[in-house]
Formats: sequence, C-alpha cells, structure tokens
Amino acid sequence: GSDNIHPLIFDVSDATAIHELERKLQQLVPHIDRIILNAGDCRYLEPEHLEWSHFDRMMDVNFFGWINVLRASMPLLEKSQHPHVIGVASQVVFAPFSRASAYGASKAAAAYFLKSLALDIAYKNIDTSVIYPGFIDTPLTQKNDFAMPFLMSVESATERMLGAIAQRKREYIFPKRLKWLLNVSKIAPNFWFHKMAWYPNE
Repeated sequence: GSDNIHPLIFDVSDATAIHELERKLQQLVPHIDRIILNAGDCRYLEPEHLEWSHFDRMMDVNFFGWINVLRASMPLLEKSQHPHVIGVASQVVFAPFSRASAYGASKAAAAYFLKSLALDIAYKNIDTSVIYPGFIDTPLTQKNDFAMPFLMSVESATERMLGAIAQRKREYIFPKRLKWLLNVSKIAPNFWFHKMAWYPNE
C-alpha cells in the first residue's frame, strides 16, 4: 500500500544530499531488497561550439550518481536476504553518435562500473542487472532533433524492464532491432563513421 512508499527527493550528484539520504534510509527501513539506478540527464554537444562543462554534468549525474546512491544504499542492501541492484544504461554505448560523446561516455562508464562491481560483491549474494534501453518517448527524448528508430512508449518500455528485473537478468537490451542496427558500427566501422560524421552546412 501507499503507507510503504517514502518519497525522498534529492540530487544524486550532491555529496551532502547523499549523506542525508543514507541517514534517512537507515531510519526508514531495516533493509533494501532492490534498488534501481535510473536517475539520468542528457546533454548533447554542439560540434562548432563544444561545451566542455557538459562532460562534468553527465559524469556527475549518470556515472557518479549511480556510485553515490549505491554507496548510500549498500549497508541496507547487505541486510537483505536476496538483494538486487539494477542500473539503467543506454544502447548509445554500442555505437558512436555525433554530439553524444559526453552522454555516451557517462553511460558506458556506468555500465562498466556495475558489471565489474558485480564480480566483487557476488560473495555477498547481491545480484546485478544492467538494462540498455533504446529510444523511449519521454520529455527528455522529445527534445531530440534527430530520427529515433524504434521509438517505444513509456508503458511498453516499463513492461519489458519489469520483466527483465523480475527474472534478474544480468543484462537486458531492448528493443533488439536497434541493437542489430547499431552492430553496423562494429561490422563496418568506416561505413558508420562516414554516415555519422558531422560536417558544417550539411
């Protein structure tokens, strides 16, 4: 019921907020069975006017945000009988895209972090899952000014993610059609490069 829901609003990139989060969690619950690391931001670089601060923002939220929240939650996860950590990455990590260097790098770092950490916390019986969604119709993606193949509704994406989480899949990639398309970047990297490279006045 709703009496078991405790909204805690905080900035995943703020060290003080994370310290307060840990304190509040310790007061609210005896243990945490499952945590979903889903907070994220997306900022694209403009090639002619590179905004280097975007890299700081993307890493602070999309990468360190995972680490900060997991650090605050770990003591309570360790008290669960069968804990589960889920990180929501992105299929952007499977192929290079113009303007996405800050966003893609942060998501790739986060995915690697959780997959590697999984090896070191396995002895604690903590399961991990990394989910790689494609394009989902949200207010964030609605700002995009480029084609988004195989765009999915929030409802459809949620259903798929919940299914993967219930099965505790170590990795889950959806939609598969997008992953097949992105495989072109590995099979024919030169072709992908020339198709995706950005040039002025084109």
